[in-house]
Amino acid sequence: MRKESLAFLEQLVNTPSPSGHEVRGQRVWLDYVTPWAEETFSDAYGNCVAVLNKGASPRVMLAAHADEIALTVNYIDDNGYIYVRRLGGVDAAITKAQRVTIHARRGPVKGVVGNVAPHLTKQEGERRVPKIEDLFIDIGVANRKEAEKLIEIGAPITLNQQFELLRGDLAVARAFDNRIGTFAVAEALRLLAPQKHKLKAEICVVSNIMEEVGLLGARQIAYSLKPDVALVVDVTHATDYPTVSKIQHGDIRIGQGPALTHGGCNHPEVVNRLEAVAKARGIKLQHEAMSASSGTDTDVIFWTRGGIPSGLISLPNRYMHSPVELVNLKDLEQIPELMAGFALSLKAGEQFKVKI
Repeated sequence: MRKESLAFLEQLVNTPSPSGHEVRGQRVWLDYVTPWAEETFSDAYGNCVAVLNKGASPRVMLAAHADEIALTVNYIDDNGYIYVRRLGGVDAAITKAQRVTIHARRGPVKGVVGNVAPHLTKQEGERRVPKIEDLFIDIGVANRKEAEKLIEIGAPITLNQQFELLRGDLAVARAFDNRIGTFAVAEALRLLAPQKHKLKAEICVVSNIMEEVGLLGARQIAYSLKPDVALVVDVTHATDYPTVSKIQHGDIRIGQGPALTHGGCNHPEVVNRLEAVAKARGIKLQHEAMSASSGTDTDVIFWTRGGIPSGLISLPNRYMHSPVELVNLKDLEQIPELMAGFALSLKAGEQFKVKI
């Protein structure tokens, strides 16, 4: 991967961006995309957009969500221990015994998620799987009054896990879901900017908010932009490790290219075009099926304003919603290439419609 792009990815992943508190990550993203955009802006809730070839038609939205799963301060007991609520799909079982940062108004506060030693628990039978209300954070204070001098109710909390290269093209981080998406759309803009003279479409590259708590930012920005076609980037579950059923979840492997989703919110003509572009550019695709929903922003973008033709491109990700999400950077590099190729393939005024 290009050195500058890798540095951007690392900075983006390491910058805390909990759902509803994405400002810091959005600033990093805007700073990176600005040199390649004709215009950048943000809306009332912090969805960010970079525009290239403004005024052309069709209008293409390349979108990904900026937020990561996290926790938030819910209650402080008399002894200064902090109890939490989820921001998104946090697994309580793997959150125990983790180091965390509470992003308080007065500044970051370090803490640890408490974990009772096995010596102090009964070993008869299976240990109970913890619930989110069982988790407590120790910030090293003596009582509630001391804690309240440092933090406040509602302060977001992130795990202290950072980006690392594991081996070869494999990388590990706590928040590839979905900083890889905002990285990919930014890189697509970088690839398209020098080829603006070839573009027939307007390109709106979007880093949207609050996907993990209800696909909320995508609804806002899709309604505002009213694109003619949208490509969404997110992660998908790699199923190439022990105990995962391929019969139930499909066969998706890291290192075998990005995945294209079929069915439901994915417009068949958009999918066909993506497949054609991938073939022309030598990009190997994997394929997955969906039933009622994709679990991504595509679900809400496609029905906005009477229907926006949409397609979902996903990066295979092992151990999703954990502190050790694992991806292949070669897979990731192909996603901006695919989106850029799609944008360049569009004819002036082209529209996507199901053939009947």
